[in-house]
Parts: sequence; C-alpha cells; structure tokens
Amino acid sequence: MPLSQQAAKEPLRTSSHPEAEAIRAQLNRLLAHSLFTNSKRYPVLLAYAVEQTLLGNATDLKERIIGIEAFGRDPDYDVNLDPVVRTSAAEVRRRLIQYYYDPAHAGELIIELTAGSYVPMFREPEPERADSDHEPKTDGLAQARVIEVSSPSAPPPPKVRRWLFVAIALVLAVAAGIGIGRYRPSHPLSNVDRFWEPMISSQNPITYCVGEPDVDEPGGSSNGQKKMVYGMLASARMNESDVLTLARMIVPLVPRHGAFRVVSAPDATFAELREGPNVLIGAFDNAWTMRITQDLRFGFEQADGVQKIIDRKNPHRYWALQWEVPYQTVATDYAIVARIHDNVTGQPVIIAAGLLGEGTEAASEVLYNPTYLNAMLDRAPKNWYQKNLEAVIRTHVIEGNPGPPEIVDVESW
Repeated sequence: MPLSQQAAKEPLRTSSHPEAEAIRAQLNRLLAHSLFTNSKRYPVLLAYAVEQTLLGNATDLKERIIGIEAFGRDPDYDVNLDPVVRTSAAEVRRRLIQYYYDPAHAGELIIELTAGSYVPMFREPEPERADSDHEPKTDGLAQARVIEVSSPSAPPPPKVRRWLFVAIALVLAVAAGIGIGRYRPSHPLSNVDRFWEPMISSQNPITYCVGEPDVDEPGGSSNGQKKMVYGMLASARMNESDVLTLARMIVPLVPRHGAFRVVSAPDATFAELREGPNVLIGAFDNAWTMRITQDLRFGFEQADGVQKIIDRKNPHRYWALQWEVPYQTVATDYAIVARIHDNVTGQPVIIAAGLLGEGTEAASEVLYNPTYLNAMLDRAPKNWYQKNLEAVIRTHVIEGNPGPPEIVDVESW
C-alpha cells in the first residue's frame, strides 16, 4: 500500500516499520535544514508531532497536550493567552512549504502539516512521467499535489510575473488555511466590508505591491540589529512576513470574487498603479509606500542606521524599534496602517507596513480581523468610511513572533 494511502487510513504504529524509518530519516533532513536549525520552537513541534503520529498517538495531538508535553506549559495554562502551539504550527507549515518548493528536495518523502490540524501527513512524491523530458519540469511539491493553489470560491488570478508564481501559490494555500472561512459578509455591511469597499467596488483589479528587500550581508546590520530579511522564497525575493500579509489581505476579496494581481515594488510602474486600487505591503523595501507616506502625518524615516515612524505634527514624537538585551532580538515593532485616496494616482490605497516584518504582520491583522479593525475604528470619527485614515500600530514580539496589534494613534481627514 502506498505510504500516502496508509497515512490517510491510520498512523504507523511501530517504530521498526521500514516506512517509519524512512519518515524519521526525512524528519532528520528537515531538522538539519536552516529553515529549522535557527529556531527553538519549530523543530520541537515538528519532531514531536511526527514521532507521536508514528507511535500511534495522533489522536492526542491537541493544542493543550502539545503545549504541556512539547513546550513545558502548566496543565491549566490558557491557550488563548499563550497561543504558542498555534503560532508555531503556522510557522512550521510555511517552512515546510518553502522546503519542498526547492527543486533540490524533489523526490524526497513529503511531510506536511495541514491547516487546522496538528497531525502530520506523509506522502511519497509522484513518479516522473515517462515523457517528462518533453514537458516543463516541476518541483517535487507540485508533483505530489501537497497543497492546493486556488480556492473553489475564488476566480483564477490574472497573469502575474513568472518570478512571483510560487508566491501566489503559497498565498492562496495560506489564505485557504488561515482565514477565508472566518470572514463572511453580512447585512448590513460589517466594518471589514466598509473598510475594503473602495477597493472591492472598483471595476479594475486590485494591485498588491509587495516590497522586495535586499539581503543583508553577514555582520552587515548596524547597532547589532538582526537582519531585516529572512526566510526568502527560493525564486521570489519576498519576506516571509510579506507573504503572510499578502495572504491575509487577499481574504476580504474572496467572498466578493474580486480580481487582483501581484507585483514587486521594483517592477511596479506608475501606469500600473493608476489602473486601479492599490495595496502596498512593506515600508523600507517598498518605494511606493515611502512615496505615499511622505505626505501623511505618520511616515517612515531612516537616519544614522535607525529606522522609525515619525509624527509630522509633533516633530519630537517618534516610534523606533525596541530591542532586548543584548540588542539582538526585537522586543517591540511598530507599523502604519492606512486607507487613503492617493491624489497622485487617483486611486484608493491601503497600506500595511512595519519597521520590520513583525510590524507588517501585525498591521495585516488589523486589516482582516474584525476585532483589531474595530479597535482602530473606535478611535476614528463615526463617518470614518467617508474619510482618509492612518494609524500607528504597536506589537510586542516574542521569540520572533508578533503579538496582538495595539492601536497607538489614529489620524483622519
């Protein structure tokens, strides 16, 4: 029986089973890869989930049990206040996708952690077809059909640049796993509906303009700051946080069947941005974000190696990264969230941009999660939907993961 069929029926129950040994060998390859060696939590969760499944304990892979046994939490710990298992599992899923996208890993046994479950699945890659020499070669992830690249409820995305194909595939897969089911339009319109209305009501596709950061050389960061860029996709120079932000910000389009396209900031042209609404992701790695925010109350500034958000109404007020001793780990990040009408392009624009990737992720939560969006709108005028809005967001970063976004200040005009 093929391994994929056996795993679908029941977990392997003997540690001496040859297929179990093959799975453990693949697990060791994963744990030795840089995607996992540079983290403490992610390899722990992956190894624990795989081993418990091989031992026949898959039914015990629940959030609280994992938190207690794998992460040493107290038996009565609050999983809502301490979502260590959920955040770790989401990151493990992303890193597994990245690993198997690399053609160097084609033909390897596939371990996946599907959305909504902590029980890993094991799949053998499909054998190459006999006429593969005459067809475009695909990577092992595509051959095994491990993830879906589109949602049945969403129309096929328009053609995008070739270098971003993998990013779109990841985005749609992540979106299907983290949020499409959470968001359902209601009558009367919810605040999420109304916030996105200028974008979705347009007859033209929304352009998602994503930053393309430069990779820092080892030891090149100033003041001991950690690298801004990490986890870059194999063929598309995109920050992991930007990919997750992109996924979250596509969610509001899905129920409305909105059309969209994705471009990198260096490739985006002024003519493209004039064609329809724009969503700008990232700050210092996105020149279009920097251009638009230079005329807003809250904007980005970099001087003497320090990046910060400034308040142009109060020149002595600013927000900069806060670091843990010895200045190697971010403790607090800041971001800007905005929904404005850009007079230069003549189009509505939504911005989610942090000083670092953690801030950008926190900003994206405000834009798709009703709880955090409402918290921002509570500080805006009652007729906010008729105005331009801009807000400063703060997030506390724990072990490289952004916490819930907090609203620092809101401006409307």
